[in-house]
Amino acid sequence: MKTWQPKGISEAEKVAVTAACQRFIDEVLKPRFLPVIRPTQFNYPIDIQGKWRGTRYRFIQRYRSGIPETLNEEFDSPFAALDWVARDRFDIQLCLGHTGAWHCLYRGLSLTEALNAIETDPVLHPL
Repeated sequence: MKTWQPKGISEAEKVAVTAACQRFIDEVLKPRFLPVIRPTQFNYPIDIQGKWRGTRYRFIQRYRSGIPETLNEEFDSPFAALDWVARDRFDIQLCLGHTGAWHCLYRGLSLTEALNAIETDPVLHPL
């Protein structure tokens, strides 16, 4: 059985979404969740960034290892994503870090509503 899949986001909308999400990262997420980098003897966050994968814009926390065996190695850990559904409509996905599986929490939100949900719903915040 075939299921409907979006054909894809236009390049113009992708550019606009990227710009809005980068402002959101710089003005909301980083000041609130990563105002300073605090090295530890364990894995510690060093950045929050966004990346597209297909029609999904993922919010990612970048970590650096302080563990002697893996000192200074870095890795990404996505925590939330906007799945493009239609023009200015997104589903919000939560990444379950321990499994890497995605779980849909909100459906059909505008970009403004989606970013507001990520800002206000604690379950969508970076760790």
